[in-house]
Amino acid sequence: MPQEHAALVIIGGGPAGLSAAREATRQGLQDVILFEREAEAGGAPRHCGHLGFGMRDLGRVQTGPHYAEHLRSLTKGLDLRCNHAVTTLGPRGLVEVSGPQGSYSIEADRVLIATGTYEKSSAARLMPGGRPFGLLTTGALQRFVYFYGSIPCHAPLVVGTEIVAYSTILTLRHFGAKPVAFIDSSRYLRTPAIVALGARFIFGVPSFTGTRIVSIDGEEQVTEVTVEGPRGKRALLCDGIIFSGDWVPETALIRASQLAIDPKTRGPVIDDYFRTQDPRIFAAGNVLRSARSAGTCALEGRAAARAILADLKANGRKH
Repeated sequence: MPQEHAALVIIGGGPAGLSAAREATRQGLQDVILFEREAEAGGAPRHCGHLGFGMRDLGRVQTGPHYAEHLRSLTKGLDLRCNHAVTTLGPRGLVEVSGPQGSYSIEADRVLIATGTYEKSSAARLMPGGRPFGLLTTGALQRFVYFYGSIPCHAPLVVGTEIVAYSTILTLRHFGAKPVAFIDSSRYLRTPAIVALGARFIFGVPSFTGTRIVSIDGEEQVTEVTVEGPRGKRALLCDGIIFSGDWVPETALIRASQLAIDPKTRGPVIDDYFRTQDPRIFAAGNVLRSARSAGTCALEGRAAARAILADLKANGRKH
């Protein structure tokens, strides 16, 4: 297998990874390689067409796609390899990669894992009933709308009351559609009440807490969902279900490497300097825990890059 060398390998091209790469190269570190398994870097903000990105790390408010483009523009000249998937984290900084031209390996002085997080699917949530078309995560809905200009459902039920759940209203509005309701098995809203009130009185979409799905009906596509809550069971006519929130850190690569996983955060165990049990491997961003904002992840990426530079310097590695 062909082998290269790098001072720093970053795995994941979302806000944390791109910001870490920018910080490392800005401070003079050379031989930085960033791997992104998708065709374009930028992470989840690429398909979040609403405002709310950039204030924490850039000092300006942007839509998700503009924010992702801005982060990419800051890393021009970086060795950014899209459509490349890291398959193995080995000892002594050995990273095995699968790309369009085949497999190869890189020996890295340091590695930063920034693989992010994902939403649990209906199967992972053990939802009862059938599996007709129309069962999506928030991210999948956003991809349909912002990447492909189409919509899989016009009146879905949204499961979850985190802030990202309410972004489905803005996403569906592009096609004149809206959710029929938001439900959550928790007795309490997972976002400030003002958000739910806005959804109810501005857009006409109610939120029901302490409510769970009992059955899903429909052969080819979802047609009806039966839910159960404080007022008993009720049937809701809808043509899809959007499963939102319930984030899980993307740790498949970490588990395969036998690095320790924190049972509370479900992310890798790190010290105060973002270092894992392996002194060459660091982690930052949403891979560390349930989802936080893109700006928070970007700032963590910068901090992790500075910690890595300090570590390299302490061990005699020049920029």
